[in-house]
Amino acid sequence: MSEQPSEGPHAAGIVGVAVPHNPRARRLRSKVWNDFSKERLPDGSHVAVCHHCHKQLTASSRSGTTHLKNHLAICLSTGTRPARGRRRKLVVRRLLLRQVDQNAPVTADSTPIGYDPNAFDQETSRQDLARMIVRHGYRFSIVDDSGFRTFVTNLQPGFRIPTRESVQSDCMRIHDAARSRLRAALANLPSRVSLSADMWRSAVAGTDYLSLTCHYITDEWKLKKEILNFIQVDSASTSADITSNILEKCQEWGIEKKIVSVVLDNCLYSDEVGPELLQLLHNKFDLFHVRSCAHILNLIIQESLELVRDLTDRVRASIRYVKSSQVRFIRFQEAAKQSGLELDPRPTFLAHDTNSNNANNNWASLYVTLESVCRYQKAFARLFEWDPEYRAYASADDWPAVSALTECLDVLYHTMEKLPTVENPTANLYFNEICAIHLLLKEWCTNQYTVVATMATQMLEKFEQYWEVNKTVMAFASILDPRYKTKSVEYFFRVVYKDPYESKARIDGIQASFIRLYNEYAAESAGQLKNEPVFYKGTGRAGTVAGSGLDYSSGAQTKTFSRITLSDAKRGLDQYLEETSSGQTVKSDLDLYLEEAVLRNKEGRVDEASFDVLAWWRAFSAKYPVLSLMARDILGVPVSIVPLDGDARTLNDYLSTMDPVTVEGLICAQDWLRDEDEGPKPEDGTSAASGASDLNGTHGANNVDVPILTN
Repeated sequence: MSEQPSEGPHAAGIVGVAVPHNPRARRLRSKVWNDFSKERLPDGSHVAVCHHCHKQLTASSRSGTTHLKNHLAICLSTGTRPARGRRRKLVVRRLLLRQVDQNAPVTADSTPIGYDPNAFDQETSRQDLARMIVRHGYRFSIVDDSGFRTFVTNLQPGFRIPTRESVQSDCMRIHDAARSRLRAALANLPSRVSLSADMWRSAVAGTDYLSLTCHYITDEWKLKKEILNFIQVDSASTSADITSNILEKCQEWGIEKKIVSVVLDNCLYSDEVGPELLQLLHNKFDLFHVRSCAHILNLIIQESLELVRDLTDRVRASIRYVKSSQVRFIRFQEAAKQSGLELDPRPTFLAHDTNSNNANNNWASLYVTLESVCRYQKAFARLFEWDPEYRAYASADDWPAVSALTECLDVLYHTMEKLPTVENPTANLYFNEICAIHLLLKEWCTNQYTVVATMATQMLEKFEQYWEVNKTVMAFASILDPRYKTKSVEYFFRVVYKDPYESKARIDGIQASFIRLYNEYAAESAGQLKNEPVFYKGTGRAGTVAGSGLDYSSGAQTKTFSRITLSDAKRGLDQYLEETSSGQTVKSDLDLYLEEAVLRNKEGRVDEASFDVLAWWRAFSAKYPVLSLMARDILGVPVSIVPLDGDARTLNDYLSTMDPVTVEGLICAQDWLRDEDEGPKPEDGTSAASGASDLNGTHGANNVDVPILTN
């Protein structure tokens, strides 16, 4: 479209009289020129004149048109307003401009292209406010804060800020809608799910909460977990009450027949609730009662360290002695110098946990202390020799045992450290690590230092109780890892159980249980898969293919060759296939999976770092239809869900004063919204709700980003 001369007086902004732009100049292509005319000033520069408010803006060849589009977006807010019909045309035109330039960059100080100040919607903005409060854990009373009200009023004067009661109702409606979506997703989920239960403490005495979390693998083979319920539990609750609550919630979600495993380590009466749930939730498949690796190992290590507390207390006392005065620290520096050690002149090099009560509750803190002090054991030994005041502390004879103990804790610490922090903690990741710990514990039982042997003996006794519960599901997950298949089970059982008869019996038992479970899946999937599943009967030999002549006879009457039809020919083919294939063995996908070699990288080694077992099964699920169903359920079992330093979980003071229905609504809705907004949550053993940021570093002091759950 050619440019039109401007009409009327021009607004102030560029000095000079504008003349119409040469119509024979290069055609202006942007749609923005439908609302502007390009004119040339006497000095040779060009301006763009708005058809609606007659304001002049620069129109040089280098200025572009973004500022013109921005002007159109705010033109209606100026003193010159077009008529209603023309105004409607402007709104439509701006929408067209936004579609054309939807990928154009928007700077922080510019108005977004296509923005319409008249498009404000009170209800949409109110819902956005409620989602913000749920998503970030803000208090309902933030709407009463003067700073927040001023900010919102300046941003959009037309927004009517709701009351805190209205905000609370909006947040609960968000919970209800998200709950309906999640329930529909779980109902349509073809795979089974795992259930974990964790106890949370409240700041109100005598009030605790039971958090139920669902773990499963999606149709896209992504591992997910969702908080289903956050139930108030009083101190008088019995194991029957806990079991009843869990079963009732499972029935409400419609998953009582889809559960593959339950994890109850951090649950009240877990030893009683577990067997009761297994009996009540029993279905056609095996149901696993799983004990969390990290949680159980933490307890085992902490309890066993009590046996060597005399030694560790002497080490802590030695650190306190050195740090108790400047004179003693100087003596220690001299002892280190005589021992040939370079010592940090600051006393903070030993500033680790020296509180025996705290270390008793957190063995990792004790390990860090021992690891730091062992570097200077020669200095402590020399100090013992010539400092009379130090004689009551760790002696030269103690330090070899301390070093041996530290080496054991070092192995456990670094193994435990990576258990819950991997990106996708599928169940296959733990079998090798736990078997290695089992083997080391047996070796440590014969250690030359009594403190190590005593500690390891008690740890092994408790570990084997845990191992008997978990070994089956962990071995199944390892078999479903194409990098190992049955090889890990065969190797570790042979080295852990020295008796060849015992090791063979255990290996055969795992394989028999795996085959039985596979056949259950094959029976269940009959009629659902494209091809009928084949049950596993062991690898067989193909039979001899027998030859057969063709007979085109039908009943007593024999057809002549000229009267043989196409159907007769096909009937003969069917007969031939039946006779020649009767001796052949059709293999199941489990047969095919086990016959193929284990997966290796280009260097012929196991890919420990980058291998994604879920991505592999997604790619090969069509090849192994029944086995992939089994893999999807087993690999999603939460074998380890508690972090290394996980203390009892605690509600903040803000939530502790709320009614249980609101507490559950906020915690669950926050978890679900975060999953919708950001995708998969981090698998660090904590709920998504516990990760809300705390902008001012306080818990409830002000109306700013209060985390819903705090560890």
